[in-house]
Amino acid sequence: MAVAHPHYLKSSEKRKDIEQLMVPNAPLAAPIPQPTILSQEELKKIAAFKAVEFVRSGMVLGLGTGSTAKHAVDRIGELLKSGQLKNIVGIPTSMKTHEQAMNLGIPLSDLNCHPIIDMAIDGADEVDPEMNLVKGRGGSLLREKMVETASKKFIVIVDETKLVDYIGGSRLAMPVEIVPFCWKFTLQRLEMLFTDAGCVGRLRTEGERGAPYVSDNGNYIIDLYFDRDMGDLKAASDAILRLAGVVEHGMFIDMATTLIVAGKNGVTIRNKD
Repeated sequence: MAVAHPHYLKSSEKRKDIEQLMVPNAPLAAPIPQPTILSQEELKKIAAFKAVEFVRSGMVLGLGTGSTAKHAVDRIGELLKSGQLKNIVGIPTSMKTHEQAMNLGIPLSDLNCHPIIDMAIDGADEVDPEMNLVKGRGGSLLREKMVETASKKFIVIVDETKLVDYIGGSRLAMPVEIVPFCWKFTLQRLEMLFTDAGCVGRLRTEGERGAPYVSDNGNYIIDLYFDRDMGDLKAASDAILRLAGVVEHGMFIDMATTLIVAGKNGVTIRNKD
């Protein structure tokens, strides 16, 4: 309602209305709530929990390795303990995941007993627009690929920082597992395959003394770094695997069936066409 200008009010009304207008403790509009900013770890957990919603009792599950997959394994353990899931069998992709699942009471087996897996859930280090992946920066690429190629459904869980324009686009490592014998020779041959992409290879090391990192399979890992797009991924894969001394690489091409991405705007789910 409009308030008359003080000049047109009686003196008593004028004083009263002016006092009301000048009350210092008059209620203010409620502050606009600020959006919650989630940490990268929280986003990983959201994506992992969303993936576990697809799990059903009686499934044989591939259990991934890494900081994002860990949340999924934890959640599966919680649901088994509460009775919301039953008769689950897990196939771990690393010794680390094997230990985690054992501690959570998840029944475990292997590919010898279960050569066909209902579903695998795992993270990724890179995801390109075609849902091709880089995996293995945690060192478990060989077992991950064995388990996930045996899976009817492969759900990939990431936060939005893992999305890239092309494989190698993060300028971080694309791992290749190799036999230890003459590893320098194998490294040089890998670099030569991708000179046009500005490839540099480095032996993965660990500890203060820089000892070679040894995978669960007793192998070494060469990390490849690219300045530019390597081009045809299938051709690149074939060229790497043809090198004697190479065991496996960390490109997971045309393997993911579902991608779950957690980001600042929520969770998106994309299925392979």
